[in-house]
Amino acid sequence: MSVRSDAGIELFSTCPASKDWSKGEYLDAVREVARWCDAAGYDGILVYTDNSLVDPWLVSQLILEETETLAPLVAVQPIYMHPYAVAKMVASLAFLHDRRIYLNMVAGGFRNDLLALNDPTEHDERYDRLVEYTTIINGILSGEGAFSCAGSWYTVKNVFMTPPLPAELLPGVFVSGSSPAGLAAARALGATAVRYPKPHAEENGHPPSDSARLGMRIGVVARETDEEAWGVALERFPDDRAGQITHKLAMKASDSQWHKQLSALGREDARTGPNPYWLGPFENYKTFCPYLVGSYAVVGEEIRRYVELGFSTFILDIPPAAEELDHIGVAFDTAVAVVSG
Repeated sequence: MSVRSDAGIELFSTCPASKDWSKGEYLDAVREVARWCDAAGYDGILVYTDNSLVDPWLVSQLILEETETLAPLVAVQPIYMHPYAVAKMVASLAFLHDRRIYLNMVAGGFRNDLLALNDPTEHDERYDRLVEYTTIINGILSGEGAFSCAGSWYTVKNVFMTPPLPAELLPGVFVSGSSPAGLAAARALGATAVRYPKPHAEENGHPPSDSARLGMRIGVVARETDEEAWGVALERFPDDRAGQITHKLAMKASDSQWHKQLSALGREDARTGPNPYWLGPFENYKTFCPYLVGSYAVVGEEIRRYVELGFSTFILDIPPAAEELDHIGVAFDTAVAVVSG
């Protein structure tokens, strides 16, 4: 991991989602995955939030208890919590564990979840709210005296944070950057703009010089040969007609730009060609990101191309086994060796 860190590359994994497990099994799954990622030297682990999942802060507490350095990347949705409550959670976890937290600021892509909570705010306006919300969190945690803000959505007056947060534990901030509004929000906050990437050839060249740090959500299946990798990928994510129908229904209920962009790409059958970019798991409603599939050399080269386009943070899918992190590590080491060389 030190080689990747020296190259400026951050690796995050993803925590299992509670809706996919029974109660007893879920706790064990979170502990296990967290320990795998910690042992593999990952920077952090994404913890999802939406109306169907258990509270991400409670899951993050469990992760901190089970690991030495792994940082929870907590998904934060403004409709769920006041910004002061988020700041208090960050400061409290730092006080209890002396660990840094990352915040994955989400505007909310499923309209039905928002409407169920009486939030009809339109897509771009939700990002305006997200900027104000995150600015308040950062201001409260900065420790620069009493913080006040009279905004369009929130007002706080003379707020101090107790316990205070050490400056070195200020949270890293991520924002979805798949839409123009999301990218603008990331720039305004100095946050990492996270996207669901297109095939590298369809990306729009190098990011502008004023852009935020770029990250992506991606899955990886890499092995010694393309044939072996595709065999693993197709066994893990077989075609599922019911999943395809659920995917289509979910797309109708979403105003997320990344959902629309990935769906518009259509399914690319890379099984018979050299292209490692694969949307099969996304289109079968098995996960919410594209995959790179192929040999260590092929996937490593694809990662290298994304790094050259400006991507430096990679949030990987939920690992099915500890050894999968080893295979992914080989692909990233291959990419870094070329970039550094």
